[in-house]
Amino acid sequence: MLIYYLALAEKKYVQNYFRPINPQKYVGDVNDIVYRSSYELKAFHWCDRTSEILEWSSETIIIKYFDPTTNKIRRYFPDLYIKIRDKTGVIKRYIIEIKPKRQTEPPKPSARKKSKTYLNEMTTYQKNLAKWSAAENFCKENGLEFIKITENELFL
Repeated sequence: MLIYYLALAEKKYVQNYFRPINPQKYVGDVNDIVYRSSYELKAFHWCDRTSEILEWSSETIIIKYFDPTTNKIRRYFPDLYIKIRDKTGVIKRYIIEIKPKRQTEPPKPSARKKSKTYLNEMTTYQKNLAKWSAAENFCKENGLEFIKITENELFL
């Protein structure tokens, strides 16, 4: 067990398997639910424990998008799909992307930031914009809504 915690301490992010309390709500293989950040873990707990969530899944929807940074068609696996009954009783379906707030905004150059770092941040941001645009189109075509969630929404 100690080796596991030491390995986690060396990682820059948290990643592990999620075990739901309500596996009947999960659409997909309940033995293969992987969270890739503490933000995703928090969202998975919310999906699993919230009675209004009728079903959910992680990285089960595939959306093709054009990556402007490589000029290639790629596949995007959004973080979450949820089907929820809202307070008025209406059932809605969402595709959700979970990101740190700073990754949802254009990077800002600064004197302290290396140009290579800024270039990497800008490339990632451009790739994310392309993914999100494809996700919005996918949702419009399939009767879903696309939303981005950051730590501002997760840790209220």
